[in-house]
Amino acid sequence: MSKSQGALSFLNKEHIVADKSYNRWLVPPASIAIHLCIGSVYAWSIFNPALINQIGVVTSAADDWSLSSVVWIFSTAIVFLGLAAALGGKWLEKVGPRKVGVLAAFCWGGGFLIGSLGIAYHQLWLVYLGYGAVGGCGLGLAYVSPVSTLLRWFPDRRGMATGMAIMGFGGGAMIGAPLKTWLLSVFYQAPEYLGKIGDVQLITEGGRRFALIASEKIEVVVASISDMAKLPVPGPEGIYVVGTGDTGAASVFVTLGIIYFIVMIIASFSYRVPPENWQPEGWTPPSADESAKKMITDKHVHIDQALKTPQFWRLWIMLCLNVTAGIGVIGVAKTMMTEIFGSTLPHVVDASFAATYVLMISVFNMVGRFFWATTSDSIGRKNTYNCFFLLGMLLYVSIPFVATQVSIEPSVMWLVLFYGATMIIFTMYGGGFATIPAYLADVFGTLHVGGIHGRLLTAWSTAGVLGPFAITYLRQISVDNAIVDLSQKIDPALFLQTFGSGIEQLQNLVAAKTVTIAKLMEIVPAGTVDPTSSLYNTTMYAMATLLVIAFVANKGLKHVEDRHHLDNTHPELAKAN
Repeated sequence: MSKSQGALSFLNKEHIVADKSYNRWLVPPASIAIHLCIGSVYAWSIFNPALINQIGVVTSAADDWSLSSVVWIFSTAIVFLGLAAALGGKWLEKVGPRKVGVLAAFCWGGGFLIGSLGIAYHQLWLVYLGYGAVGGCGLGLAYVSPVSTLLRWFPDRRGMATGMAIMGFGGGAMIGAPLKTWLLSVFYQAPEYLGKIGDVQLITEGGRRFALIASEKIEVVVASISDMAKLPVPGPEGIYVVGTGDTGAASVFVTLGIIYFIVMIIASFSYRVPPENWQPEGWTPPSADESAKKMITDKHVHIDQALKTPQFWRLWIMLCLNVTAGIGVIGVAKTMMTEIFGSTLPHVVDASFAATYVLMISVFNMVGRFFWATTSDSIGRKNTYNCFFLLGMLLYVSIPFVATQVSIEPSVMWLVLFYGATMIIFTMYGGGFATIPAYLADVFGTLHVGGIHGRLLTAWSTAGVLGPFAITYLRQISVDNAIVDLSQKIDPALFLQTFGSGIEQLQNLVAAKTVTIAKLMEIVPAGTVDPTSSLYNTTMYAMATLLVIAFVANKGLKHVEDRHHLDNTHPELAKAN
């Protein structure tokens, strides 16, 4: 044993084995605490406005990052989550949850600190490296660290056990969203204000806006009333100097990195694993008939052999498509809510309402993880997933209908229907994550379930790319078409007067963020329908289609064939266990 291994040996699995009288209910709090920390990733959309306004502060400047480029930071973190879980799952079975949890704390906390440098110096690649890659590895390691441990502590309640742990991940945004929102308001600094638009001489060059102050050109942004209403600290509409002020995002990253690191280290040292052959007092394993009915095996499949079974890949497809359908929406939740209802119901859907919506996503995500996972103990994992796909398909299809109706006839009723549909979707999104470890234990046995679960989470990585790509790509097509359509309805002279360039410069004006749907709607002819609420319709239909495919995959899932079981593939390991 090397010196470094000896120094860290107290983190290994053999040093955290509990005695037989240990209270197993002391284990879930540590798991929940770690998942609450990493679950804040679901509140990523809170950072979107700050990051895309980092230079302009009150609204996007020409050199600011676009929403599509910022959304991929979240996607990168999810990709590395799956990769780290896949690689770290087998290592977890060897060294135990404490060592994995400690490494996760360094990665997740350190990722925030590296990301803060990228924001402060406006280097997007550093944010991707820190929060996305390093932080994503921390996400993956922290995510899998408690799963196999809890399954061994709660063989009588597999769904409930994984639901408790993964419930914390869904609830991370419940704490993270208001915390991030408050910290952004604390560290926010307003940029230099030059005055109202009529009080400052403006010119447009290359799509950018400049103010002429004492014959000197100063790049500025023009902030409307709606722009200012979205800020942590609202101010007067008008002209603001680019490059002054601070959104506060960099400081928030530093603060959160330190907080999460401390909490995760303390929780990691609270992990314990059960002694060999331990069983809950008074528990009787299910009968053969009950196991067959709920598709629960008493055999084990080796981690490497699991990848050779069609069951693994069916489960992989199911998880991937279910996550793809939900993760893209979560990544832009706050933005989507504002775009669909902000212009039609501005008196209801303001900045605080949108932030509360993100918070409620976390609440329902968290509740769904525990509710559906616990329910699966009664109705079986396969039936639970059938509910996810059939009900989810109907709910996704309902969203375009609601969005279309609210643009025609604005009413709070449509907002209520949208709110209810999306919240049920998020319960099933979270429930899918919480139920999948128990599903794996049912199908492959518990011996290598931690490692198998880690490898299955590559489906999450794939979905982390597919979901945001689909929603941003399809949305951007809708945005581009809407801008062209609206611009053709505007008097060319009025267009020139408003933006300082003719309509033939539309592409440059859009690229410089001078022209947006919101700004065009201010000068379109009366009675023109705002297309913003329908930007996500195509995406919702695509997501519903994915759930149909997932339903078919789940419907055909059967027991693993005997030739894949441990006693046939690795008889020496079967005897040892």
